[in-house]
Amino acid sequence: MTPGDMLRADGGKLRALITDDEDSISQLIAMALRYEGWDVRTSATGQGALDAMREFAPDVAVLDIMLPDIDGMQVLSRLRSQGVTVPVLFLTALDSVDDRINGLTAGGDDYVVKPFSLEELIARLRGLVRRSQITQSAAPDPVIRVGDLTLNEDSYEVERGGEAIDVTSTEFELLRYLMRNPRRVLSKAQILDRVWTYDFTGKPAVVELYISYLRKKIDAGRTPMIHTVRGAGYMLKAADV
Repeated sequence: MTPGDMLRADGGKLRALITDDEDSISQLIAMALRYEGWDVRTSATGQGALDAMREFAPDVAVLDIMLPDIDGMQVLSRLRSQGVTVPVLFLTALDSVDDRINGLTAGGDDYVVKPFSLEELIARLRGLVRRSQITQSAAPDPVIRVGDLTLNEDSYEVERGGEAIDVTSTEFELLRYLMRNPRRVLSKAQILDRVWTYDFTGKPAVVELYISYLRKKIDAGRTPMIHTVRGAGYMLKAADV
């Protein structure tokens, strides 16, 4: 992709917020994104990130977990509690499987461990932007329907039986993939490739985790639509089929 290929839906530059207390890392990422044509704001503290979210309204954020004042997990928790759904990529030196799953469980959309590949990081951010539907879409009908379950790709609204269901960015992308392939068994490998793009240790467990999240939101108290096909993967089908 050449610089400037991706724009916001209003035609403006994409906006990225980079929060890391290591200035050299922030500036390196910022330089690479500006070369791509992005508008970038940097911060060295958790409070600075919260302030920038309100003032700058980024399309995607890179957030270090180990910050000098408020750690990245708390920052994200506050943002999500305020209804801020901007995709967040955690950038951290914490590299255990538990740390990765904790970061994603907290509402993060991706997780990169230091030291990292700058090219891969930029690719992941592009992927998060595409998945969050910030860029222009030519889809003629934004609504996907399977039985009484509907998903609007433009407004990010999900409903079942007319009842609104709140989902995170990653849950939305996973549900969209399932709904675009009704009655088709999708393996964990296929889901990883489509929803998370890049492999990292522990990701099969993350697929199981996010499937369980969706089940609690989509199927709780209703006839199940998300099914496990033992040894093969997962399938979504209308409850009345």
